Amino acid sequence: MGMIKKYISDLKTEFKGYNVQKFTKDLTAGLTVCAVALPLALAFGVSGGATAAAGMVTAIVAGIVIGMLSGASFQISGPTGAMSAVLISIVMTYELKGVFVACFLAGVIMLLCGIFKLGRLISFIPSAVIMGFTSGIAITIAMGQVNNFFGTTSEGTGIIEQIASYFRLGFTPDLTTTLIAVGAMAVMIFWPKKWGAKVPASLVSIILATAVQMIFGFDVAMVGDIPKTLFLSERLTLEGVNLDMIKNLASPIFTIAALAIIESLLCGASASRMKKEPFDADRELVAQGVGNMILPLLGGVPATAAIARTSVAIKSGEQTRLTSVFHSVFLLAAMFLLGGVMSKIPLSALAAVLMVTAFKMNEWDDIKFIFKHKFKTSISQFLLTMICTVVFDLTIAIVLGVLYSAIMYMAQSAHVSVHFSDVDPERLKGKIDCKDHDFKGVQVAYVTGPLYFASASKLEAQLEEIKDESHTLLLSMRGVPSIDVAGAKVVLECVEALKAKDVTVMFCGMTKRAKLTLDRAGVTSIVGEESYFVSADVAFVKMMEESKV
Repeated sequence: MGMIKKYISDLKTEFKGYNVQKFTKDLTAGLTVCAVALPLALAFGVSGGATAAAGMVTAIVAGIVIGMLSGASFQISGPTGAMSAVLISIVMTYELKGVFVACFLAGVIMLLCGIFKLGRLISFIPSAVIMGFTSGIAITIAMGQVNNFFGTTSEGTGIIEQIASYFRLGFTPDLTTTLIAVGAMAVMIFWPKKWGAKVPASLVSIILATAVQMIFGFDVAMVGDIPKTLFLSERLTLEGVNLDMIKNLASPIFTIAALAIIESLLCGASASRMKKEPFDADRELVAQGVGNMILPLLGGVPATAAIARTSVAIKSGEQTRLTSVFHSVFLLAAMFLLGGVMSKIPLSALAAVLMVTAFKMNEWDDIKFIFKHKFKTSISQFLLTMICTVVFDLTIAIVLGVLYSAIMYMAQSAHVSVHFSDVDPERLKGKIDCKDHDFKGVQVAYVTGPLYFASASKLEAQLEEIKDESHTLLLSMRGVPSIDVAGAKVVLECVEALKAKDVTVMFCGMTKRAKLTLDRAGVTSIVGEESYFVSADVAFVKMMEESKV
């Protein structure tokens, strides 16, 4: 109920003062986004192993359903290159029915993630891992379009198998198909950026390739019929769906859900900074979940928020979420009015669009940054995730990438240092009145670093360096962000050992969470609650009051 109330409140804020001028801006932005989305919807539908019509239905329905429920006004959802790279392997193994079932159940997972407010989990995936799987997906997309680009054939479900089949079957490109693809790619590469702001290069390349095909009638593979309906003949039905099928689809289901969550939340976070508007990650997951549960019922494929379309919407003057709805309306009009023309689009031209899109998907600035500045950990995270994405699949790649990152983080964090210092009365002047007090025999140990299972033993070794003549040890814990069970146990053992030597142990600068951990470990029962202080100065005052110095 809280999420629904917030959604209604956000809608009121979003449409407050809505007028004809804002409506016109939304309408214009929707038309601009449609120009970008049209060729991509066709291309991603085909490249995902479905049809161009499935891509169109996905873009239209996602734009309306997900757009209206979205976690912000600016999100534009639809089929994406990353998702198409995942779907092609599912289609090869389970056919389109498998994709529909996986899409629906992935939607259920996303819906539950939103309801249970798990949107923040995206922050636990390191940026280098995200860069790695993005580049891995880009390679997968490009390799998946080799046959359409050159007019060749291959076998196998993965890139390695595909490349191996070329050696067995041969690689003989069709000249006409290749020339169309190269021409379309050249248009996309050399189309002036100034013109691209008004007319997308991908749309121009598709129009020109289609015009050439319609004039000369080449014998090349084309998109085929575009049905004038949102209810495609191939869509999700309960026939043939059983528990065994769902068990076999477990990995694809979680892969689709994970990719949709990551893409949508990254897009939302990036666009939120671009438009300077708050983004509700949990509501976005609910929207994506609902949308992806509806799409397979109509014959659509999984959708996610797309940064390319979203950024175009913002730059085109998008005002409200109606921009997403208008973009869908224009796509629907194109589907009904231009279906005959779109059926003549050469698949090689769509392959060219996808290859250029795959190249642009790579986060080149960030990749150059980590390599230029030689961030070895980030480079290894990037390469590992990219290779795993290409060789295995997205789920395995992300799990291994995050696991590797966690291990590397623990290895780098497993360092705790203890710096001993005698108390210098001169440095206390102006802070506390320590006249007539001698701090000889009092040592301060400045502990820095997290105390957990990988670093706790180092604390024990370093605390042995305390001077024999010391009668009081003040442990400054300001530099300790966290303590786990192993760390608390080591602190307990050190306190017991020091107490056996008649050394009084006191603590200062400790966080509430760390203090609670030491309480549970039994440290407080030994040193007493009165041995914890906010700062060293307060501890010194206490010592003077009790005539311990």
